Amino acid sequence: MAKTATINARIEPVVKARAESIFAAIGISASDAIGLFYRQVAFRKGLPFDVCVPNATTVAALEELEHGGGEVVHGSTSQLFDELD
Repeated sequence: MAKTATINARIEPVVKARAESIFAAIGISASDAIGLFYRQVAFRKGLPFDVCVPNATTVAALEELEHGGGEVVHGSTSQLFDELD
């Protein structure tokens, strides 16, 4: 199928740079990524991910992660849950 439609979008430069570095690491272009997103929207008849407002606990965890905090867990998830009990 010929690609003849054009999309113009404005996005923060930092977000664009971060996303494009990830695209490069996995070997796709920004155009490829946008095409994948559109295909998933059409296939699912909606966004291909949940859109919600995070609660205070989630916001705090994300901020901790952004500042290099958090905990690295090694092993399987079942092992982790066994240790939590």
